[in-house]
Amino acid sequence: MRVDRLFRILLALAITFALLAVVATALFVTESAFAVWDRLRAAPRWLFYFYVSAIVTAVLASAWAIWRLLRPSRTAKAAPATKRVTEDELQSRLAAAEAAGLEVGDVRRELDSLEQRRSAGRVYVALFGDISTGKSALIRALVPDAAPHVDVRGGSTRNIQHYKWLSPVGDELILADVPGTNEPGGVLEAAAREEAQRSHVVVYVCDADLTRDQFASLEALRKLGKPVVLALNKSDRYSTAELEALRERLLARASGDAGDLEAMEVVIVAAGGIEQAITVTPDGSEKAIERAREPEVAALLAALQRRLDHDPAALETLRDSAVFLLAARKLDAVEAHYRRGKARELVKSYTRKAVIGALAAVTPGTDVLIQGFLGTSLVRELCALYNAPARGLDIQQFLDLSQSKAGKAFPILLAVAGNGFKAFPGIGTVAGGLMHAVAYGLIFDALGASLIDTLEVRGELKPAPAAARFEENLHEDLSGRARALVKVALAANEKRERSD
Repeated sequence: MRVDRLFRILLALAITFALLAVVATALFVTESAFAVWDRLRAAPRWLFYFYVSAIVTAVLASAWAIWRLLRPSRTAKAAPATKRVTEDELQSRLAAAEAAGLEVGDVRRELDSLEQRRSAGRVYVALFGDISTGKSALIRALVPDAAPHVDVRGGSTRNIQHYKWLSPVGDELILADVPGTNEPGGVLEAAAREEAQRSHVVVYVCDADLTRDQFASLEALRKLGKPVVLALNKSDRYSTAELEALRERLLARASGDAGDLEAMEVVIVAAGGIEQAITVTPDGSEKAIERAREPEVAALLAALQRRLDHDPAALETLRDSAVFLLAARKLDAVEAHYRRGKARELVKSYTRKAVIGALAAVTPGTDVLIQGFLGTSLVRELCALYNAPARGLDIQQFLDLSQSKAGKAFPILLAVAGNGFKAFPGIGTVAGGLMHAVAYGLIFDALGASLIDTLEVRGELKPAPAAARFEENLHEDLSGRARALVKVALAANEKRERSD
């Protein structure tokens, strides 16, 4: 592009003035500096050193402040702390939920079970891990009289089984054999995780290095404050060198950033069992025989005993906290299900009102007023249901954004509404008011669904994301939703005609 000559002249003048300003500033500063220097040399020595020290201190302080402001943060983003729930807080929420008619039997049973375990005074130890890592075989090694079902196929434990065990020093424990995680379908995984939360100590059983999913499960347990022992089972499959390398690897991963939690202990065990061997008979021939392989669980016994002896009261507190959190999450799920049901009822009610309001709008512009009032009321009631703040500015912004998207889609909605009436032969010519009523119903149905999704995920009204979700919902299953709303519109219109 060619630069205009006048512009080049102005640019040259600007550069000249800038240069003159820089030179003048430099001369002024230099002259002032030399004048100050000469006066300081003539002043008393104490004044000279005081002045210089003050200047150096100011420069260093300013440099430090600038460095603190501009340097990149080296602190890693802290993981959200596990929420702690007190028993009083949980009981208060539970009473309120029961008073509101919510089904909280599962939560109540969880707390009753905790009380029973408290009264029994036994320590619960859960053996947790992926399927086929040898949890049941380990229990058989620890409690020889117990008979948990052990199968060569993965996933032989289908339910939670408890076994009473007396430790070598006389502590009475209950060993919980839980279904293996990472099972195809994952049907039993939730039960296994819940039982691990109910236990005082968790023995996490693995038979090789941890996969990503196993490591995530392990960290989730540790974040509960749960004492965890990592047991490397089936050690007889590895050589001594391989075992040491694997143990070091597991130790390195287990000693990662665990916050205030006690360092995890890694033990090497073997559950024993039956092994094949070759023996030589007296006549010199070889014969395959089966023989028992002795279990090696001494390291696990010692690790469990250290956990029990360290602080028994703390074990109780940590177990109770984990169970309270489990019960609170179950109560959260109950409340969320109840809230979603009430929210859907609200949306259904306002959708019907929008259809009736569109039919009742007899003069131009009144439909806009009616739908605007209904839209504002719907947003306010849904926000109140989810305990989300609802500022008037946010509500208006959400409705304005949604209105612009609905306006663009309105011709399509009218066409879909018209097709919906064709599914009801014999009703004659469909007036435009009926199609408008169904179109408004489609808008309100999508508006309410988008707001429910946003409030459930974000916990507050965010106008832009909610409006984006509204646009997606607006075009979902249009035909099916339209047919349902045609019935509402026809019934409302028939009732209106009878009253007229």
